[in-house]
Amino acid sequence: MAKAVDPVCGMEVDTEKTPYKTLYKGKVFYFCSPQCKKAFEQNPEYYLEHGPQGMPEGHGHSHHHSH
Repeated sequence: MAKAVDPVCGMEVDTEKTPYKTLYKGKVFYFCSPQCKKAFEQNPEYYLEHGPQGMPEGHGHSHHHSH
């Protein structure tokens, strides 16, 4: 099972299960939600330079801390 880190929120994503991915500069990035994908696509350089920023505003994500 392959895991990738969502470049926007820093969450681990299962690359085989997530439908949210985007290709940028020849590299595939995976996301936990459409909001994260959209945020990355709007400003990919920012996330690549600064790393994950946590959830974008207005994110109704509760599965972040429930293990």
